[in-house]
Amino acid sequence: MHARPGDHHSGADEPEPLTDDELDEIERIADSATPGPWYVRHLDDDFAMNLVAVSTVCDTGLGERWPEFDHEQSVAATPVQQPRYVDVADERWDANARFIAMAREEIPRLTAEIRRLNGLLGNKELGYPR
Repeated sequence: MHARPGDHHSGADEPEPLTDDELDEIERIADSATPGPWYVRHLDDDFAMNLVAVSTVCDTGLGERWPEFDHEQSVAATPVQQPRYVDVADERWDANARFIAMAREEIPRLTAEIRRLNGLLGNKELGYPR
């Protein structure tokens, strides 16, 4: 995989096509993650401050406060304000949590679709060898 976002661009407007090795690595990473689906949950930390979690269970709508929710169901959190150690400056906590939760299901679908389309094209039009 590439070390930094965007470093796979050749300098032109179009990104370079993903190779089979890159797709394999994306699939290995996705396969090694906690199984999905993942959901966004709105919880509270122990100071009753906002805690947006990516969870293996659906949001109850109750805004459970720590320790009333099972921490083993949480995959990621954005933000964690008390103590303040996950609190991105742009305050896009909900959008970031939705993206993370969506990626669990959609990244495998996208890699499968890329492979399907590559198979249909035979990669002759993509400009890189198999």
